[in-house]
Formats: sequence, structure tokens, C-alpha cells
Amino acid sequence: MSSLATRTARIPTLSRLGWLMALYTENHERLEQLFRPTGLRAGRYVSSVGDGLDLHVDVIEQHRYTTELRLTYAMPDPVTGQPDPSAYLRQYHDARQLEATHCYVGRRWQDVIGMYPPPAELIGHRLRMNTFLGKWLQYLAERGHGIDTLAPDEKKFSELAKIA
Repeated sequence: MSSLATRTARIPTLSRLGWLMALYTENHERLEQLFRPTGLRAGRYVSSVGDGLDLHVDVIEQHRYTTELRLTYAMPDPVTGQPDPSAYLRQYHDARQLEATHCYVGRRWQDVIGMYPPPAELIGHRLRMNTFLGKWLQYLAERGHGIDTLAPDEKKFSELAKIA
């Protein structure tokens, strides 16, 4: 009986890095279900569901294995005047992953946690950004945003091409 008492059940755990990679996969699926960005050409799109808060989807660049995007409501930040909230995304087609690279204009991870953060701090920061992204994508789906509500913003296509 004493050997039975000392045995503990081994429950598999997921490392923080493993959790982050799973989050990237979930976010990829959410974005694909919403907007299917791999089929969009570079430019600005607007998704309007009639709530007065249009979502802007900027396809910054399409590459063979990646797509660079920005999601924003285009509400100006009172300090910078730039659209906020903004999430800059990198979609990896072959790995089926979606990574939020930064979530504020001019605020890359280096700006937030420094150039040489400990690995745990960097993973923690990426977990927070990508958890935010997952919740935002889920919210957008619940509000009715999707490929059917997405329309090209023709006047912004040429402006965005000059920026990229």
C-alpha cells in the first residue's frame, strides 16, 4: 500500500513555447475562417457590419510562403495620430501559423521589453500579444465580420502600395 501512496499521476504539460505555437495555429485558423487573406491582393480592405466601427484589413505584402497584414479600426491615437488599436500580423502559409509581430504603431517587442530580454520575458510578451489577437479575432467573428463583409478600399490601394 505504501508504494501506491507514493505513485503520482503524470499529467502531460505544455511548455510556454508549445502553448505559444498552439496559439499561433489557432489564430491562423480563425483568420482563415474570417478573411482568407492568402487569396487577397496587396491593398486595403474594409469590413463593415453596420455598427459604425469599420475594420480595416491591410494586406501589406503577399509572398510565396507568408502574408504580412495589419488589422485596425483606424481610430486615431490621441498622442501619435496613428490608427489604434493595430495588430501587425505575419501569416505562415506552409506552417499554418499566424503571429502578431506587434500590436501598436512604433511598438515592436524591442520597444516594449528591450533589445536583449530574457527568453521567458520574450515568450511571455508574445503570449500576451497573440492571446489579444485570438480574442480580437473571435470578437470580430461574433460581430459578423468575414469575407462577405470585406470590400476593397480602392482609393487606399495606391496609397498603401507607396508605403510598402
